[in-house]
Amino acid sequence: MAGDSGWIPANLDPARPSSARIYDYALGGGHNLASDRALFEQVLKVQPNARQIVWSNRSFMRRAVLFMMDLGIRQFLDLGSGIPTVGNVHEIAHKVDPACRVVYVDIDEVAIAHSKLMLEHEDNAAIVEADFTRPGEVLGHPETVRLLDFTRPIGLLAVASLHSVPTETDIYRPLERYRDALAVGSALAVSHFTADFEDVHTQELIEIVRAGAHNQVCARTRDEVLDLFGDFELADPGLVTAAAWRPDTAPAPDGGAAERGLWAGVAVKVRR
Repeated sequence: MAGDSGWIPANLDPARPSSARIYDYALGGGHNLASDRALFEQVLKVQPNARQIVWSNRSFMRRAVLFMMDLGIRQFLDLGSGIPTVGNVHEIAHKVDPACRVVYVDIDEVAIAHSKLMLEHEDNAAIVEADFTRPGEVLGHPETVRLLDFTRPIGLLAVASLHSVPTETDIYRPLERYRDALAVGSALAVSHFTADFEDVHTQELIEIVRAGAHNQVCARTRDEVLDLFGDFELADPGLVTAAAWRPDTAPAPDGGAAERGLWAGVAVKVRR
């Protein structure tokens, strides 16, 4: 077992993997269990570049936060934030402006436990324990109200989280509620697992995770992901693979497999 046992809730079943902890392991974090590592090793047998895909997503999040800060945004709402691991939103933002305020939202018990420990002495960041598909619980939570001013622009992040909502559950109405709550000048960043690329063995990966972990996972098409932005205006280069969104270095000319698996984009609210 990696890390300090203080982050492990007493009622946790160590034999049951968690998507949040698997993601932490893929990023090289220390808050995962043997069951999580074993399941990710199964994933690697099917998709050898899975770790690169995960890192591609994490890098997209960093660039998206910095892009939002270039727009003047200084407060963030991170839906399905997971276990605070390498390069968290508040760490990225506070390097630019320590006054930035961040609200993380998750329902995973380990993500909540570790977030509380990590944010214990952070006055400008907090974790909200809530189901992000219920916007009223998130938007009305005392920590959200304390930290975020919805009369000013907010960076809304749904990075590798919406594909944990099964397709039979309506995710579009909750996203609409969040978008409606934001002031003009706010921005929404989304990355989402997809089956649109032949060299990503999507269905096999979904079956491995569904069989081994308690979390759901699903894939959505590019058009379905586009619909998540509503009438927000996509920033250049639009909805692309995670690695191709404003990369620090030029992406592979063929859009290599390490880039694929996730659609990603950032859109800005330009009108009420």
